[in-house]
Amino acid sequence: MERRCSRKSALRGVLGAILLCAVLLAGCGRKEAESVRVGALKGPTSMGVLFLMERARQGQTDYAYEFQMAVGADELLALMVKGELDIALVPANVAAALYQRTGGGIAVVDINTLGVLYLVTGDEGIAEVEDLRGRTICLTGKGTTPEAALKYILEENGLGEDDYTVEYKSEATEVAALLAEDPDVIGLLPQPFATAALLQNEALRIALDVNAEWERTQGEGGSALVTGVTVVRREFLEEHEDAVRDFLEEHGSSVRGILEDLGTGAALAVEAGIVAKEPVALEAIPKCNLVCVTGEEMKKALSAYLEVLYGFDAALIGGSLPGEDFYY
Repeated sequence: MERRCSRKSALRGVLGAILLCAVLLAGCGRKEAESVRVGALKGPTSMGVLFLMERARQGQTDYAYEFQMAVGADELLALMVKGELDIALVPANVAAALYQRTGGGIAVVDINTLGVLYLVTGDEGIAEVEDLRGRTICLTGKGTTPEAALKYILEENGLGEDDYTVEYKSEATEVAALLAEDPDVIGLLPQPFATAALLQNEALRIALDVNAEWERTQGEGGSALVTGVTVVRREFLEEHEDAVRDFLEEHGSSVRGILEDLGTGAALAVEAGIVAKEPVALEAIPKCNLVCVTGEEMKKALSAYLEVLYGFDAALIGGSLPGEDFYY
């Protein structure tokens, strides 16, 4: 009798140990105690991480993530400078300027978005860049890269500043409102605003894809039009390189996910407040040129793009080209 009790006690002890191990292993799915703090602009640059955000929310990632959305790049820059973000998805030129501002304190780890700019109008007479001669173009962001990209393309196609007029508006929604009132207006809009304008007014169309026009002016082997990149604080990169590599894998998977499952991606974009309605998101996501370009390919594309901006207006990238350590 005592022997049977002893065996039962031993068996209970073994089962208890197995159960304890199972509980402990279940809690060991995520690496390290601290979370990775990621900031992103509310727009195309953050669409590529929507599937990653959802996976992190459900506890399906190796690392814990804290995501923060911002409407302006300045907010993300301040948080990066103060060390309150580890990773940020920002405009490419802003990343270069931040590198200068922090004395090389950040590194770029991937390109997350290529060209998202489109020339929208209902004017059937606009079919190529030359057709913009003598016309007025409405856009936002005086002194920003959308303006620089437009003027660079016009200049490369033989149009000087006296050959066209630029009319600046405060927000993309203001340009879209003008297009809704008068289809003959010519507006430069990023996604998803360009798609939203088209869905609101059937008389409108995309007259020129600025990304395609940029590549045409560059020719074979030239720079791509880079909209957004992902940067990491150098201190975090040096201390947690495995976490950064894991993020890059997750980011690449997230981009593939949204491009393959537009329905889920559209729902997540609306939930995140990036796009107001799912039909707009469904149409806009494929036109946002979401990517996850890393390594040598990233360096080649981004450095060539920054050189073009530097030659056009050095102030756009902080006054000088970043050093080699800018590229991870």
